[in-house]
Amino acid sequence: MEKIVWQGLLYDFYGELLTEHQRQIYEDIVFHDLSLSEIAQEQKITRQGVYDLVKRCDRILEEYEEKLHLVEKFQETKKLAGQIQELLYKYQEKEDASILLQAGKLAGRIVEI
Repeated sequence: MEKIVWQGLLYDFYGELLTEHQRQIYEDIVFHDLSLSEIAQEQKITRQGVYDLVKRCDRILEEYEEKLHLVEKFQETKKLAGQIQELLYKYQEKEDASILLQAGKLAGRIVEI
């Protein structure tokens, strides 16, 4: 997965656990695509300070994911929901009861997540 997408997902799930200052700088880097220099000038800190803060935030967000696995569970749930959707489209075409059983099994896996 592309790094920026991964950072965005981690931030979506765990960003509220960062401080306001960390969130502001992390959003500027990840979502607003500002340079270290631009952020440093705006925040009146050094480029190195911005770089260190972003790396620290990356590490913090990764640690939350390692412990809680919310992004992993979300992605698995999304994949299974897509498979259920495909099976239901097939069922509409064929009206085969075995397709509903397959969809039910996938739904059961979602409940277990």
